[in-house]
Amino acid sequence: MNAKPAVVAPAGTGPTPTSPTRAAGRQVRLGLRENRLQFSLLVVVNIAVGGLVGLERTTVPLIGTETFGLTGNLALFSFIVAFGLTKALTNLAAGALTARFRRKRLLLTGWLIGAPVPFVLAWAPSWGWIVAANVLLGLNQGLTWSMTVNMKIDLVGPARRGLATGLNEAAGYTAVGVTALVTGYLATGYGLRPVPELVGIVFVVAGLALTLVVRDTAAHVALELGRHAEPLPTGEDTAWAAVFARTSWRNRSLRGASQAGLVNNLNDGLTWGVFPLLFTDHGLGLAAVGLIKGLYPVLWGIGQIPAGHLADRLGRKPLVVTGMLVQSGGLLLALALPDSPLLAGILSATALGLGTAMVYPALIASVSDHAHPAWRANALGTYRFWRDIGYAAGALIAGVLADTLGLDATVIAAAVLTAASGLLAARWITDHAKPGPHAPGAQGRRPTAETGVPA
Repeated sequence: MNAKPAVVAPAGTGPTPTSPTRAAGRQVRLGLRENRLQFSLLVVVNIAVGGLVGLERTTVPLIGTETFGLTGNLALFSFIVAFGLTKALTNLAAGALTARFRRKRLLLTGWLIGAPVPFVLAWAPSWGWIVAANVLLGLNQGLTWSMTVNMKIDLVGPARRGLATGLNEAAGYTAVGVTALVTGYLATGYGLRPVPELVGIVFVVAGLALTLVVRDTAAHVALELGRHAEPLPTGEDTAWAAVFARTSWRNRSLRGASQAGLVNNLNDGLTWGVFPLLFTDHGLGLAAVGLIKGLYPVLWGIGQIPAGHLADRLGRKPLVVTGMLVQSGGLLLALALPDSPLLAGILSATALGLGTAMVYPALIASVSDHAHPAWRANALGTYRFWRDIGYAAGALIAGVLADTLGLDATVIAAAVLTAASGLLAARWITDHAKPGPHAPGAQGRRPTAETGVPA
């Protein structure tokens, strides 16, 4: 009888699977219940991660127009372009960096880089400083959010990836929404700066402190590698360039997830810049704009908990396709009631939040399903690269279209792109017959490299 080929853990992930059940005197087990304390700490860390980016959702576009006198939309949305490009490239690098550095070290580095952001936003003397702060914020978000999602997936194993990613994204995006709402109300009472931005100091301190407490998940990665039902196929290249190509195009399901993630964040980046201007033009004040901008990510966040659970039960593809179409309708709702802009904004934010909640955990879980643990971190980094390029693409499209055709046409264009992306996802993404415990890593059926269809 031939011996089963050994599965070698990637460099930087810690111990090999020869003795994967103990680390530093502790027994290592996979599962949400088995790792509930560490998982809960990482949830709180991601609340701080989301809160830091939530500082910008309501006030920064208005700081550009009212404080620094920007008139061109493309120049105004440059802060989102800077954020999106930096975060996307950092996501891509984060996957490769996990092969050399522990997840916890990268998480801590992200917080140290993001520490100056609240202070720069509060007292920047020119718009260039705001753009520079968004470069730091992109680096912070790329490292911290990537590591929290990777560490949660490491802890729970293959059976509950949808729920794990749902809880992670729920924590982060609920914090985005609540912070956007809070900064809107603070700006009403205290002005656009500096009080609303200084809320971010709490998030930086909490994130740094908790990161020092959480444990690294290298042993959990090694344990899953040791238990994986199928060894890494002979000749399957785990190098960064090969995984990038596989995730971006060669694997049909990973390609479908990557394009859907890109367009999802394209419409988010577009609404980030456009909605505050659109609804203030329609006569709404800062508190009302803050309500609209806060409701969207709050529903996006909370909704990911049931959505992640459903993705484990029903499959990833139904939630992705339905969610993209709901988002498209939500964008159009923003223009549906010109005489009732607050109601239109609330309806739009509700649909956008619920649609995005369906999409987010299902896409991350789908990428995890189609990636072997030996190259999963790079696959997730590549997916998150394309997803967060959407912020920059959305801001650029918004700036060009808003300057030439107006804000309404910009929103309509985003709705059309989002619907088209949902149809592409329906064509390209292939679900495993039974997600969750029956996905790769729990039994032998694995997707082929080229098609994503189980062999």
